Amino acid sequence: MNLIRQGLAIAQNPKHNTWINPLLLLSDAALGLLIIQKIPYTEIDWVAYMDQIRLYLSGERTYTLLTGSTGPLVYPGLHVYLYRLLYALTSSGTDIRLAQYLFLALYLLTLAVVLSAYRSAGAPPWVLPLLVLSKRLHSVFVLRLFNDCFAAAGLWAAVACWQRRWWGVGAVVFSLGVGVKMSVLLAAPAVGVVLWLGAGREAAVRAGVVMGAVQVLLGYEFLAVNPRAYLSRAFELSRVFMFKWTVNWRFVGEEVFLSRGFSLALLGLHAALLLAFLHYRWLKPAGISLFGVKHMLLQPPSKLEQERISRRVTPDYVMTTVLTAMMIGCLCARSLHYQFYAYIAWSTPFLLWRAGLHPVAVYVIWAAQEVAWNVYPSTDLSSVVVVGCLAVTVAAGWRASTNVTATAVKKEKASRKREHVE
Repeated sequence: MNLIRQGLAIAQNPKHNTWINPLLLLSDAALGLLIIQKIPYTEIDWVAYMDQIRLYLSGERTYTLLTGSTGPLVYPGLHVYLYRLLYALTSSGTDIRLAQYLFLALYLLTLAVVLSAYRSAGAPPWVLPLLVLSKRLHSVFVLRLFNDCFAAAGLWAAVACWQRRWWGVGAVVFSLGVGVKMSVLLAAPAVGVVLWLGAGREAAVRAGVVMGAVQVLLGYEFLAVNPRAYLSRAFELSRVFMFKWTVNWRFVGEEVFLSRGFSLALLGLHAALLLAFLHYRWLKPAGISLFGVKHMLLQPPSKLEQERISRRVTPDYVMTTVLTAMMIGCLCARSLHYQFYAYIAWSTPFLLWRAGLHPVAVYVIWAAQEVAWNVYPSTDLSSVVVVGCLAVTVAAGWRASTNVTATAVKKEKASRKREHVE
């Protein structure tokens, strides 16, 4: 019984993350090597990426003319430069095994950042095993070599920077993530709030300008040749999605899936959820709602008041807010493909825990989500589970946001009380 009590005490005490995190990294490194050695690589987009890089190396700079075996290049400029490097390192893209090892290194580096972010937010050790047990996530990184791996790394690195109050550095890193794949922009509404409340109006505006400048630099050699071609491909918003590849909305049927009404409904739901979170949750550190945004923007708070607001933008708040925005975007996405799990897998456990769910409930929801994402091709049932788990996670984000703000206010009051006593 004593051993059980000790085990439970360790599982619930975040202080033990100091030694648990390295053990998880080492065990996952061994698992990753085993996966590469024992499970065959699956070709999906790698050859197409390499075809596009060959055209780039031949001198082609018109983005609409950079195509591969699976279609045109539809990602921003940093994607090109990253896969140009991989092209050089892997003997013109032919050394797949080396590419897998490089992606395993990227996976472990990203996992280290994720574990650090969880530790900064005070997550207990019992949550952490869920970060290394995903079959689909390992597949996305080391068996599929998708560019979402780099984009997710940028998102998590930005979160870790903002948790440390490195506002400008985090803005650059976030923009680099967007420079790989625009999916990262799903977190942008929350990023704007975090920077505004955490750093203040002027610093937030500067960060926004920097993020824009990074995008211009990444796309410069393509923008200089044909700006319309670059912008229409790298940040395409009118893409028609194929029903056969959807993971999330298969159960609505192809006719509904392809309809304009369904697309507009999802867009409306996305906007409504963001507005609701802004009004009732994300602006709470400033003590305002949406109706107070204009006044606070035009008349920024005093330095003392801004410092008070900034103190409430805790590592916990940063992570909860950014991840919730990402999950809202995924829930309302017209079509999720399997590689999107790179953004979901490490977000779900945190939001479920932060909402105060029982560990058993967290593990059951995680397992249901994992099973659904491993069904290939997706079915009506698996897509219902995918959407259901995302909806539960967004609801968890709603509750988690309340818990985070309440905790920050409680700590602030305790700090003031100590200062008064002293």
